[in-house]
Amino acid sequence: MTPTPLRWLTRPRPQATTWGVPWARGTVGAGDGFALATADGRPVPVQSWVTARWPDGSVKWSAHAIGPQQDPAAGYTLTPTADPAPVEGPVVRVGESADGVVVDTGVVRWTIPTSGPLLVGSAERDGRTVVGPVELVSLWQGGPTPDAGGHVEREELRGLVEEVVVEQSGPLRAVVRLTGRHARPSAAATRGGRGAWLPFTVRLVLAAGSEELRVVHSLVWDGDADRDFLAGLGLRASVPMRDALHDRHVRLAGTAGGPGRDEEAVGFLTEAVRGLTGLRRDPGEQVRRAQVEGRPCPPVQEWAPEVSRRLELIPAWNDWTLDQTSADGYLLRKRTGAGRSWVTIPSGRRSAGYGYLGGAGGGLGFGLRNFWQQHPTRLDVRGAATATATATVWMWSPSAPAMDLRFYHDGLGQDDFASQLEGLEITYEDYEPGFGDAHGIARTSELTLRAHAATPTGAELSEHAAALGDPALLVCPPERLHAAGVFGDWSLVDRSTPARAAIEDRLDLLLDYYAGQVEQRRWYGFWDFGDVMHTYDHDRHQWRYDVGGYAWDNSELSPDLWLWYSFLRTGRADVFRLAEAMTRHTGEVDVYHAGRWKGLGTRHNVQHWGCSAKQLRISTAAYRRFFYYLTADERTGDLLDELAEPERTFTAIDPTRKVRTDVYTPDPSALAVGLGTDWSALAAAWLTRWERHGDTRARDRLLGTMTDIGSLPQGFLTGEALLDLETGRFDTSRDRVRVSHLSAVFGLVEICSELVALTAGTPEEAPGFEQAWLRYCRLYLAGPEAQQEAVGAPLSGISLIQAHSRLTAWAAARTGDAELARLAWHAFDIGDGDQLNTNPLQTMPWDVVTVTGHEVAEVVQEVRPVSTNDAAQYGLAAIQNLALVGEHLPG
Repeated sequence: MTPTPLRWLTRPRPQATTWGVPWARGTVGAGDGFALATADGRPVPVQSWVTARWPDGSVKWSAHAIGPQQDPAAGYTLTPTADPAPVEGPVVRVGESADGVVVDTGVVRWTIPTSGPLLVGSAERDGRTVVGPVELVSLWQGGPTPDAGGHVEREELRGLVEEVVVEQSGPLRAVVRLTGRHARPSAAATRGGRGAWLPFTVRLVLAAGSEELRVVHSLVWDGDADRDFLAGLGLRASVPMRDALHDRHVRLAGTAGGPGRDEEAVGFLTEAVRGLTGLRRDPGEQVRRAQVEGRPCPPVQEWAPEVSRRLELIPAWNDWTLDQTSADGYLLRKRTGAGRSWVTIPSGRRSAGYGYLGGAGGGLGFGLRNFWQQHPTRLDVRGAATATATATVWMWSPSAPAMDLRFYHDGLGQDDFASQLEGLEITYEDYEPGFGDAHGIARTSELTLRAHAATPTGAELSEHAAALGDPALLVCPPERLHAAGVFGDWSLVDRSTPARAAIEDRLDLLLDYYAGQVEQRRWYGFWDFGDVMHTYDHDRHQWRYDVGGYAWDNSELSPDLWLWYSFLRTGRADVFRLAEAMTRHTGEVDVYHAGRWKGLGTRHNVQHWGCSAKQLRISTAAYRRFFYYLTADERTGDLLDELAEPERTFTAIDPTRKVRTDVYTPDPSALAVGLGTDWSALAAAWLTRWERHGDTRARDRLLGTMTDIGSLPQGFLTGEALLDLETGRFDTSRDRVRVSHLSAVFGLVEICSELVALTAGTPEEAPGFEQAWLRYCRLYLAGPEAQQEAVGAPLSGISLIQAHSRLTAWAAARTGDAELARLAWHAFDIGDGDQLNTNPLQTMPWDVVTVTGHEVAEVVQEVRPVSTNDAAQYGLAAIQNLALVGEHLPG
């Protein structure tokens, strides 16, 4: 087989990395291994495993890991082989001791207790303990932080580990999963305090030859929003401090880039516990230089005596804090000890979120990815002048007001469905008492700990901070991804004609615009980073952040898919990072991972969890699969596994309860399932479960319901079918026509395309399914007369014409019908074609307008009148039409 080329997403880094590669059906056998080499043929040790298989058992997606490369190549090649070479060189070894699981990377020996209050017991390097216990800490608060100050109850809790599982044990990569909850350090009762809460999953990822411990921390918020307020959430590590006070060093990262620096170069606050620079008397240049550079100072007797005999009169600084209070500023301060005042330090804008604590004899590097983007965050150093110091990375800063997840209004008297539907008419908010509940949402943070043998140089620290913010990732070029035949219909960028170039320019404009809006509108914060807004308010020159259902988008009309398909075809790193952040957010914050709505997501709202529409269309696996397969990220794998039996979510709540005209209560033997937004999410979950785990239950339900849709008299036009939870099959007796404009815009087009390509002409083919989908695709935009002839009446509810043009394009490509192809491009070009529903992306001038003046707080840019629904669906329609009927594009 031709070797697969690999390149770095951004730039080569001396950092361990894990990535995924797709393979065309039948090309890599079930028992094959892989060989990795640099572009010039030098072999590189690699650890490989399979993350998905085709129905015939051949490999669909493989995952690969390498340790840190001291001189990383610009590119690599990956080749399947029936006889993979054994791994040579450094390996990671996983074993057990009386203290727990022991992982030895060849550089650092990490001990992980199997239960209790510690994530890590210690880290040893060169026979010395350089990192002591590592633990999770949190601060529970019994009420909101008062606006004007005043007492509020707080209690410090610890993360208590309940289970430890070794998920990978080498030879190049090891993963240890720890799960538990936050609770009091002891079992002693505390009046008015908080019992165990905040379930967490922590993955410790280690690589052969590496000093780094990657920590992936996922938290589920399971509190009562009216009485539980999280005032702090952190990872704390102890550091033995053996060096003399003047040889103890603290480094805290400032802002990357800036005048005179590379765009990702990071500068650091460079200090010692007992500083020897800037004194009235000079200890000597060699002394000063050694301290600033993090080297041991010469022996004290070699210093200028004017300093050496007065050494005890120089203050020893004990504590430092870097507080990132917003996306636009951090504060720095330090003090000599508890009970002493803080001294402020010149501050800055956006800290890279990395630090070092230790001495010339070794210490700890620590940091948090997306530090300023997921504010409020904080880095603390405490006890640096004592025998044991601590470094705490706060994922929620104790300096900020406590996390307040209460619903944002009092209900406005909307106590029944009638009044709630009226609210939808004015603010587009689907409100229902008790449904704006955050109980069960989650958030994942990525941290790093490094066990150092000595204080790193400034250049090394800068590289570590840059690697934290932009971690190393190998990717296939778009041509290779496309050749594998994964993820349905998409094609490579092609500007060969003026018409194609115009569409590509518009696609680029939209991607650039949204990337710019994240920054201009400051779509940052612990719960917000990764999401975008739904609709724009042209009068205020502001996204409608405060208007009911027009605020946070929550995956409405599939921006996740738009970004991921855009990355597949362009290979753009900035688009990958946009899509990655969105996947992290929408898969965690917009979805319930515990409680009564576990497995369901929440429709768009002022708060991510605020809407009463709890639906599988938001939690769908279709939006997470890309990131999982491209990176082999275990946490995203967890999210996919949460949907092992997605059909059970329909017993919890009826998604269409407010607009039903019939009498219906969820019945396990006859669950109402929409054949658009609902079934597409079920199908995506079942397909992913089948290809990842070989799950025959998921396979049978997928193929069975596909067959049932083909057996329905009206197929997809039926709109809704009744599912028997026990058998996993639809009742095929319903004969009606009911169409929704939303059915196909939450992944149905994409998943049906994959399923037809996967099963057509194979033993897995579902009889009638392809024809049912083809009929739907032909009729949706066929016009009233053709619809009348086919089903007895024109279809009602037809809108989102441009978005649905890709259905017509699919039918054209499947049948070879040139007239259908012409109709697809006509529908794409005219939009919805009436005053109410005209697609703004067809009528707007397609240029960026800069807004200044007194009406805006900051200078902003607009693409009028863009909205996320239109942008996402324009992007998907353009990408898929070009792939399916690009040769029929006029001009």
